[in-house]
Parts: sequence; C-alpha cells; structure tokens
Amino acid sequence: MSTARKHFPTPLWSALVPVFSLAGATSLMAFWSGPVPGPLVPLAAILLIATVLAAVHHAETIAQRLGDPYGAILLALAVTIIEVALIVSVLLKASGGTNEIARDTVFAAIMIVLNGIVGLCLLVGGLRFREQEFIARGAVGALAVLATISVLALVLPNYTVAVPGPVYATPQLVFVAIVSFALYGLFLFVQMVRHRGDFSDPRLEELADHTPGRREMGTALILLPVALVTVVLLAETLAPSVENAVSRAGLPAALVGVVIAMTVLLPEGLDALRAARANRIQSSLNMALGSAMASICLTIPSVAVLSIILGQPLALGLEPEHIVLLLLSLFVATLSLAMGRTTILQGGLHLVIFGAFLTLATMP
Repeated sequence: MSTARKHFPTPLWSALVPVFSLAGATSLMAFWSGPVPGPLVPLAAILLIATVLAAVHHAETIAQRLGDPYGAILLALAVTIIEVALIVSVLLKASGGTNEIARDTVFAAIMIVLNGIVGLCLLVGGLRFREQEFIARGAVGALAVLATISVLALVLPNYTVAVPGPVYATPQLVFVAIVSFALYGLFLFVQMVRHRGDFSDPRLEELADHTPGRREMGTALILLPVALVTVVLLAETLAPSVENAVSRAGLPAALVGVVIAMTVLLPEGLDALRAARANRIQSSLNMALGSAMASICLTIPSVAVLSIILGQPLALGLEPEHIVLLLLSLFVATLSLAMGRTTILQGGLHLVIFGAFLTLATMP
C-alpha cells in the first residue's frame, strides 16, 4: 500500500479574495476618511467576511503543515501584532491625558477569547462528541501565565499609591512590561521545546497523509498576513460607521472597541471552532489560550514603551465590575480545564460569563 502523502492545491478563491479585498480596503480608505457611504457598507462587510474565511483556510494549512503547537503560535502572534499596531496608531493620534484604549482592548480580547471562543468551542465539541480530552498540564500552565499577567497589568494598578488613579508609576510600568515579555518567552520555550508534548494534538498525526505540500505552505505563509492586514483595514474602515450606529442607538462608546476586537479575533475564533468540530480540542485550546496570552503579554510592553516615550499616562486598572468578570473568568477556566476533559457544561458556563460581559458593555 502506498504511503505517499496527498497534497491539495490552494483553492483559487482563497488566493484571490485577500488580494481583491486589500485593493478594496485601500480604495475605501483613500476616498473616504470618515464613515463609509451607506450603500458601500454591505460590500465592505461581505469583503470582510470573505477575507476572514480565507485567513482561516490559510491558518489551517499552516497548522497542518507545522503541527501543534507551531501553527497555533504563528496565528496568535500574527493576530496580536496587528492588534498592537492598531492600538499604537490610536495612541499616536490621541491628545494629551490618560488613555484607556490599551486596557479596554486587552480586556475585551481576553473576555472574547476566554469565554466567547473557548465557550463556543467546548459547547460545540461537547454536543458533537459528548466528551473531548486534552492534556491538562499545558492548558493549566497557559492559564497560570494568563492569570499572573492579567492581575499584574489590569488589577494591581488600582491599588498602588505612587501615582493617583489606575496608573502605574514609570518604574512599576517598566517592571510589568519586562515580566510580561519574559513570561511569554518562557511559556513559548516550554511549549515549543522543553514540554512540547503537553501541547501536541495527537489527532494531527492521524491527518499526516493529508499534510499540505511545500507550495501550498509557501502560499499560505504569504497570503495569511495579507488576509489579516486586510481584515484590520476593513475593520478600521467600518469603525466610523459602527461608531455612528452605536451613537444613534444610545449605547456606550466602549462597545465600539468590543466590536472591533471581535472582528480582529474572528479568523482565530473560526479556526479554533473548526478544530473543535474536527475533534481536535487540543489544537482549539492552544489557539484560544495562546491568543489571549499573546494579546496581553505583547500589548502591555509595546504600549508601555510608547507611553514612556510620549510621556502620556496609561490607564491600565479595570473598573470594579470588570475586575469581577476577569477573576470569575480565570477561576471558571481553571476549573473547566484542570481535568483534561470537557463537556457541554463547561462551554455553557463560559458562554454565560461572555453574555454578562456583553451585557455590561452595552449597559454598564
């Protein structure tokens, strides 16, 4: 019996959509600096959805070729770098005064990933396969890093006295930035080298004969960044229209950040959901938890450096109700993932917390 691997060519649509959408996004940004005209909003939304689907396809190609955890790490880093670039661009345009954009974006990303994406993956996987098993050591280690940095960056600033308000003094901010970056580097070393087996998905080995070829891999490596950048550009283009809609509806302005964060995380969320539906819950959790960690561990050092250079105070401490939601999310996630086996119950719990987050985002 032949053991040759089956290679599948890159679908034409997945190659054309990112390029076409990028051209469309740059055209929209060139001709309209404010809200996109009403008739063009549906077109931009269609391009956005199509580009997200293309990004998911290329991410899956890379994940199958590299195997876990490298594919999940690559996608998490790509999404987070773009997220950081958006935050930095907002900070550079901001006027003087304390800025909350980094805090709000990081908190929204953590809640979306930890409760929305993880909850949906656990629920869908549980409904489809009744129970799904994974290696608990890797998940618990990721949650430990995420909990440590989340409390240091988003909770502790409310209780320091060196500087009034939810703001760190410069030496404190430097310390948190250094340990955030260092802990993320340590986690990557554990995940990729020292204890790689704690994060490996055995299901990917069963799909080894369907591994994409080098040509497909090279195409995906080129088109995935193009697709992710296009998603961000389209999201930024649609943001003024979303702001106007939110304002007309009388909803809090912070809801705009939640919508944009959901859009940026959509490719990774869909890829994690696809893995859960394929009974690859290990890969799904690797992508979700890796994304949450990358979001906070890379964003905090980046905005800390920019804040110090610009001399602009950076509000990091969360509001009391958000602190409660953050600690509840970390506590429930630890209980859900500590046993190495998931059911629909854990998925339902996380989705309830996600619903509470969305409720407070619309009605503080």
